[in-house]
Amino acid sequence: MSTPVGNPVRDFISGVGILFQGAGVVMRSPRLFGLGIIPPLITSVLFVGAFVALLLNIGDLTDWMTPFADGWASEAQTAVRVALGVALAAAAVLIMVVAFTGLTLALGFPLYDKIAEMVEDRLGDAPPEVEDPLVKAATRSVRQSLGLILVSAVVTVPLFLAGFIPVVGQTVIPVVTAIFGGWMLTIELLGAAFDRRGLRRVKDRRGAMGRNRMLVLGFGIPCYFLLAIPFLAVVVFPAATAGGTILARRLLPTAQQTPPASGPVPPRSPGLHPGPTPQGPPAQGPPPHAR
Repeated sequence: MSTPVGNPVRDFISGVGILFQGAGVVMRSPRLFGLGIIPPLITSVLFVGAFVALLLNIGDLTDWMTPFADGWASEAQTAVRVALGVALAAAAVLIMVVAFTGLTLALGFPLYDKIAEMVEDRLGDAPPEVEDPLVKAATRSVRQSLGLILVSAVVTVPLFLAGFIPVVGQTVIPVVTAIFGGWMLTIELLGAAFDRRGLRRVKDRRGAMGRNRMLVLGFGIPCYFLLAIPFLAVVVFPAATAGGTILARRLLPTAQQTPPASGPVPPRSPGLHPGPTPQGPPAQGPPPHAR
């Protein structure tokens, strides 16, 4: 039987709603919310400092990257270097948002795992926790985040070059960048909920996301834009992590909500065989000689 196709617009709006639902959950626990903003505050200071340093030196950087334009007319030279500067800044934002998310999740791993657990308990039917040592889980999270940052950096190169195409570079490319950035961000934010279900590979997350892309993008694109705004990201991040857990519950089939048992399944007793109870023949009255 084929899976029914949802309404893309409704799915996208539903994805946006998941972010607000996550905000509602964390706001009900002010103490946890207060703790949850500490890691993004630290990483925000680091990344804002790096971005400001880039902007202060972007003129020298674009001059160094365009020596071929030194002999051009002033208007053409300025246009090329301004376009290059804008493209560099946009590429830096894409990489920084994905890196910001990965680094913040790594710094606040126990806190965000607690937020994910709180969301699961509040929504009910929480899966039993899978045994996963803290150091091993944190190491895996950092390794996967570095891989996602590397992929983002590689994809940024063609997006950066396409930004110089007239009209397309100013219209289509920003949209593609937001879609890609939201997608990569969501892969990061789904990590805690998938780990809890024993689904620890990035491939597991991508597979589930691919079954409902519009729901994922409805959640991921607003997260991407909000987390790209310095210091607003500090407030948004706990809501985004809670939203990631809610989204995971929507993406995973019911059969995958509970992780498989680690040990062998014990054999059933023949006398406890499940299923319908065999029906005997209908009861008869007493024999005629007993009446």
